[in-house]
Amino acid sequence: MLDILLLGCCGKMGTAISQLVAQNHEMSIQAGIDCSQDSRQQMEFPVFTKLGNDIPPADVVIDFSVPELLTDTVEWCCERKIPYVVGTTGISVAQEKVLQRASTLIPIFESANMSLGIYVLTELALVAQKALGEDFDIEIIERHHRGKVDSPSGTALSIAKSLRNADKELFFTYGRKGQKKRAMGEIGIHSVRGGTIAGEHEILFAGADESLTLSHHASSRMVFARGALRAAMWLSHQPPGKYTMKDLIVT
Repeated sequence: MLDILLLGCCGKMGTAISQLVAQNHEMSIQAGIDCSQDSRQQMEFPVFTKLGNDIPPADVVIDFSVPELLTDTVEWCCERKIPYVVGTTGISVAQEKVLQRASTLIPIFESANMSLGIYVLTELALVAQKALGEDFDIEIIERHHRGKVDSPSGTALSIAKSLRNADKELFFTYGRKGQKKRAMGEIGIHSVRGGTIAGEHEILFAGADESLTLSHHASSRMVFARGALRAAMWLSHQPPGKYTMKDLIVT
């Protein structure tokens, strides 16, 4: 049995994870952390407003809360040697360094998107980038529900950074306004917000007289919830280190 501490348990992703765990006899949510008073009363496990010594023991922490809580959460996990799954997006460069340092003490799994399909999409984009070369312009368009706070999405940024790692000359432009031609080596990143869109990501390679589009569509958050639980089960058996979707899929 995998005992889980779920941060952001009353949010959209937390709710999806709770629903899946309720159907899985190999997992149990021991407690949740959330500041939403109304939603806390509807949970079937104890919900606390913050981390502390009164939290029930857990085998792994799954975090879909907010970036502001990350540093304190990392410290709490390190003190108790608890593996940490980070699904929170909008993490700063400084916070990434905190995660990297902490990974020498505990296993940490971080992914801006817990979908297997997104991992494959990124790998396909790298193949296309190498094959098509600099004669093809790259644009990334992401669409999410009206309530999503961060723009662009962590997934769009992750894809863009993977492409830039393969070609250091590339740089990012976020949306466009005014009168200016597209620059060589530019990756345009565009955000759309509306309705209840769970998550859509599109990568456009536009060349002379032809274009190639790679896309991923998530019909519900259950896709990400399944990925997070899979990562949590896997991470609970890993030594200290920093892990990503590639480690989960390849091993």
